[in-house]
Amino acid sequence: MIPEGMRLEPRPAVYGLIDCNNFYVECERVFDPGLRGRPLVVMSNNDGCAVARSEEARALGIGMGQPVFQFRHLVSSHGLVLRSSNYTLYGDMSRRLLVLLKQWATAVYPYSIDEAFVCLPLPAHPDELRQYGHRLRRLIRRQTGLPVRISLAPTCALAKLASRLARPSGVVDWDRVPERDRLLADWPVADLWGI
Repeated sequence: MIPEGMRLEPRPAVYGLIDCNNFYVECERVFDPGLRGRPLVVMSNNDGCAVARSEEARALGIGMGQPVFQFRHLVSSHGLVLRSSNYTLYGDMSRRLLVLLKQWATAVYPYSIDEAFVCLPLPAHPDELRQYGHRLRRLIRRQTGLPVRISLAPTCALAKLASRLARPSGVVDWDRVPERDRLLADWPVADLWGI
């Protein structure tokens, strides 16, 4: 499904990485909107440690993997909300995202429960690519409730690297990144797949 008004030419495709922000936390917020803006921690299987934290919980100094007993006092003092992991919910939300992506992409490659690579047709005009990414981001938010960042690049590896830059605007086009040479130089070769 191509957005109205987008012109396509038979040219190579572009790859995108769709990366959900704070996935477990945002899944909980989709089904309990009262959690928005509140510090929230999703705990491990036996509620022993933090496996996901909202930005508000991070601001309280709660670390990833931190044992719950070390921050349980923040429930009463700062309104911290603790939730047990709900992997059935997270799996369902991930499937919903993939179904939606399959309607918009020529190919979808799940990478993890909260990330997927997509293959998209290359638009006729380079400026349309970022616009397409913003449209897709809004559509995902509207239809699933999940905030995502989208990075677009000529390869999956570059899309993964570009995702580090997508936080401020939510969408980044690798070809429009001025500091790409520096980013590539700083990227450890060991972080590349298959190396």
